[in-house]
Amino acid sequence: MMFAGRGRGKIRPPRRTILNSGEVDFEQDWKSLSSSLREIHTKNASTLSFEELYRKAYKLVLKKKGESLYNKVKEFEQNWLAHEVRPRILDETPFSVLAAQDETQLSANERRDAGEKLLRSLKSAWEDHNLCMNMTTDVLMYMDRVYCSDNRKPSIFTASMGQFRDYVLRTPLPEHESLTIASLLHKVILDQIQMDRDGDIINTALLRSCAYMLEGLYETEDEQEQNKLYITSFEPEFLVASQVYYRLEGESLVSKGDASNFCKHARQAALNEQDRCRSTLSTLTAPKIKVVVEDQLVKRNLPEIISLESTGVKYMLDNNRLSDLEMIYELSSWVDPKKEELKKAVQKRIVGQGGEINSTAKEASDAPPSKPAKIEGEKGDETGKTAAEKPVNQQTAAAIKWVDDVLQLKDKYDHILEKAFQSDQGLQTGLTRSFSDFINGFERSSEYLSLFFDENMKKGIKGKTEAEVDVLLDKGITLLRYISDKDMFERYYKKHLSRRLLMKRSVSMDAERQMISKMKLEVGNTFTQRIESMFRDMSVSEDLTASYKEHVRNLGDADSRRAELDVNVLTATMWPLDAMGPSHRDEGGRPACIFPPEIDRIKQSFEKFYLDKHSGRQLTWQGNMGTADLRAYFAEMKGKKTRELNVSTYCMVILMLFNDLPPGNYLSYEEIQARTNIPDNELMRNLQSLAVASKTRILVKEPMSKDVKRDDKFYFNEKFTSQFQRIKVGVVASGNKVEDRDERQETEKRVDLERGQTIEAAIVRTMKQRKELKHQQLITEVIQQLSARFSPDVNLLKKKIESLIEREYLERVGDIDRPAYRYMA
Repeated sequence: MMFAGRGRGKIRPPRRTILNSGEVDFEQDWKSLSSSLREIHTKNASTLSFEELYRKAYKLVLKKKGESLYNKVKEFEQNWLAHEVRPRILDETPFSVLAAQDETQLSANERRDAGEKLLRSLKSAWEDHNLCMNMTTDVLMYMDRVYCSDNRKPSIFTASMGQFRDYVLRTPLPEHESLTIASLLHKVILDQIQMDRDGDIINTALLRSCAYMLEGLYETEDEQEQNKLYITSFEPEFLVASQVYYRLEGESLVSKGDASNFCKHARQAALNEQDRCRSTLSTLTAPKIKVVVEDQLVKRNLPEIISLESTGVKYMLDNNRLSDLEMIYELSSWVDPKKEELKKAVQKRIVGQGGEINSTAKEASDAPPSKPAKIEGEKGDETGKTAAEKPVNQQTAAAIKWVDDVLQLKDKYDHILEKAFQSDQGLQTGLTRSFSDFINGFERSSEYLSLFFDENMKKGIKGKTEAEVDVLLDKGITLLRYISDKDMFERYYKKHLSRRLLMKRSVSMDAERQMISKMKLEVGNTFTQRIESMFRDMSVSEDLTASYKEHVRNLGDADSRRAELDVNVLTATMWPLDAMGPSHRDEGGRPACIFPPEIDRIKQSFEKFYLDKHSGRQLTWQGNMGTADLRAYFAEMKGKKTRELNVSTYCMVILMLFNDLPPGNYLSYEEIQARTNIPDNELMRNLQSLAVASKTRILVKEPMSKDVKRDDKFYFNEKFTSQFQRIKVGVVASGNKVEDRDERQETEKRVDLERGQTIEAAIVRTMKQRKELKHQQLITEVIQQLSARFSPDVNLLKKKIESLIEREYLERVGDIDRPAYRYMA
């Protein structure tokens, strides 16, 4: 049992006769007291009267002999410690073994046994000293309260603790004057702890007793916490030894090249040290040894561990080693609140994997064009689906795969962030930056993401439920957050959306509107304003078509063969008409498509109806975007001779040329082009649909081949047969495919032009509000305004400022070194 302080006995106050007695014989009284103190120290105090001893001490203090008594007690304790206690410790301990310079000649058992003898001897001496001094303090209680207090002397208990420190622990050893019992005690404790770290069994209770002894001793008599002998003498040695140990341990673990093993060892070492402080040393050391483990074992080696090629963070990420990543995260949080090294490694891997995805997609986009797209109806296609609804183009498939791969990568790192990195905000920011870097490093990211949305928003998606499609679209919206050039994405999305709306391929208008709402939440209202206007046009067009049909009925037209017109009137500034294909003129400057007379009359009728309501507007017909339903007669068809054909507007124009053609006659490619003015690329695609696909071969081509050439001849196929009453003739898919290099350059050119206009508008808007601004402030504010749509080029910003100065929107003020601008109203 150890004693933390002195006890307090209950002793009756002396009788009044003592107070009235005369002079005292100090020597005689001290002789009696010293004899009694010796009995106490020799554990033979059962025959003593503590009340009588207290009265003697009380009388001496009362008669002004307190100082003499105090000094005599200190002298007695000094002699007892120096001549009784210390020699006994020396006799019981094999100091020659403990003081040996070359410890390698001793086995662990020899060192342990010798050390435990010293520890037991000190433990026994310390417990005896505490017990005896508690009893002595009870006898000298009055001296402590009166003499020591009045003269600012340490209590006899405190003084005797200092004597134990000086005359037992710090006196040089015989034959080893450079060593003391205290220094050997430190050495033994450190040696025992080393054995414990190496896995040997030690007597932790014995070590704890000696550590407790050091905690109970102080460097000075004022007994301040920071002056505990444990803190001033042993703990620094322990921490230095631990620094050396864990530095070497870290080097050894790193040399093995096993990151997972390092993490397990480091985490266990930290736990062991905390447990060691609780059970073996002192809880005072716990925070300090924690810092040693973190600095010497973790902080010094973690960067190298993280970057290990075969077992480090890259390997853990690639192989989904979540438990190892969790340990790496934990160790990183110990030594760096921002986890910079871990964040750099994760970011590097994301960018690396993203780069691989980009490279694969780029190789596919640069690959030679695949064979012509399969035409609807070929090789027993009974479903009636058009080729344009399937991602048959290898480049389009590569675009969809790029988005799928990026989403899979995003899902993977979101899972790692949640399970291994505790949804750390700093790491999440790093992940977001890395995804943004590699996504924006791929020049086709905007186009590919738009194609991904397009494919999933179409009718007839196979292999995916509605819920699965919704999840994919939500994830796609998340990717939109990473796109920096949102104006480029908007252009592609409007192009693809326009085809879905006009060709009636959307899965539903509600789904399209929900998609826009999701985009609005993600990137703001500005981004979706033009797209929302496209939906307004479609809604207005429905009402307009109904009004026109009512107008025709009111006219009382008796022509039963009159075609019905469903029209979509589009606002030219809101729809990507340039991306939807040529309208009234193609690349050769040829006039608009020539419609059949009966169709042209309906066209003119609608124009008059519309312009009467909206004077001053101009209508331009987009023949490449519409569809038509025709009723065709086939003489050799079994049963009912007529079939309904659903074709493109251009196909309708082509087929109606054969109405006035005698049976057996043909039209050449050149004749068809001359009579329709359909652009070459569109004419070839539509003739392929009508004359090549076996299931929809309404025309017969000579010579027969899969490609349409300028010298081909086309006949109406009188022998065409089909078991279906309604036949959908799909046009060879080309619209929603990846742009080629020329188309890409044209798109970038148009986007750059729009950006220039947007930059000018932002500059004027800013200057109109601020009136006068310094050059750098203007640049900063404009970039901040436009960053939500695209990353403005600073050089382009400067050019636009110069242009506005030339056009007298702005003027320069200030000197050349510090330019500023003023708005000119």
